Amino acid sequence: MAEIVSGFLMPHDPLIPSMPDAPPKAQQDACLGAYATIVDRLRAQEVDTVVVIGDDHYTINGPYCIPQAMIGIGDVEGPCEPWLGISRDKIDNNEALAEHIMQHGLDNGVDWTASKALVVDHSVMVPVHYAVRPLAGVRTIPVYINSGMEPLISNSRAYEVGQSIGQAIASWDKAERVAIFGTGGISHWPGMAEMGRVNEPWDRMIMDLIVKGDHATLMELSDADILRDGGNGGLEIKNFICAMGALGQCRGEIIAYEAVPEWVAGCGYMELKAA
Repeated sequence: MAEIVSGFLMPHDPLIPSMPDAPPKAQQDACLGAYATIVDRLRAQEVDTVVVIGDDHYTINGPYCIPQAMIGIGDVEGPCEPWLGISRDKIDNNEALAEHIMQHGLDNGVDWTASKALVVDHSVMVPVHYAVRPLAGVRTIPVYINSGMEPLISNSRAYEVGQSIGQAIASWDKAERVAIFGTGGISHWPGMAEMGRVNEPWDRMIMDLIVKGDHATLMELSDADILRDGGNGGLEIKNFICAMGALGQCRGEIIAYEAVPEWVAGCGYMELKAA
C-alpha cells in the first residue's frame, strides 16, 4: 500500500536560482544547505514520489481561468519562465497516482481541474530543481491551489484538499513512498510598494504554530490579517496548510530560516512529522 512518509515546507522563491549571488554568502549557504538537508532526508526515507503544492502567478491560467485546485495528470515540463535560471526540461510525473488522487477527489467533493499537458512555473520548478532532481528516479506530481489570485481558496478548503490528497494516497493499492511539499512564503510583497520587506516576527509566528501542530489557529488567520502582516505572498501559507492537511495531525521541525530582503522573502524550511 502507498503511504505518506514525510512532508516538507520550503520557499519557491524565483530569485534563488535567478539571482543566486544577491544575498550575503552566509544566507545563500544556509538556504541551499536547507534544500540539501531535505534531499538527504528524502533519500533516507526512500521516497518514490513527491507531491509538490504550489500556486499560479498569472503564468499558467490567470486571469482567464482561475481554478481553486489543479493537478497535473499527464505530461509535465518546466519552467515556463525563461528568466528563472533553470533550463526547461521534462519533469517525470507519476501519472497513475496523480489520476488516482484526482478521481478520489472527484468522488469525494473536490472538483479538481486536471491538466494533461502542464508547463509549471517557479512555484513547482524551484522545489523540484533543488529538492527532487538530485534524487534519481523520484517522480513529481504537481498540484496548484489558488493561494495567489482572487478569488482565493479559503484556508479550510486548502486543508480539505490536502486531506483528500492524503486519503487518496492511503487508498492507493500499490507500494509507493510519498512525500508532500508545501511551497512558498513566508512573508513577501511581490510586485507591491513594500516589495523587499520581510516581516521576520510574523514568519516566526507562523513557523511556531506549525511547530506546535496548531492547525486550528493557523487556519483561523483571515486573508486580511495575512495580507497586512505577511503580504500578498504570505497568502502562500495556504500551500503549507494544504500539505498539513495531507499529513493529518502533524508538527513541524525547523530546518532553517533566513530573512532575505535581497530575495524579497522570508525563507523558511521545515519538516512535517506525525504528532
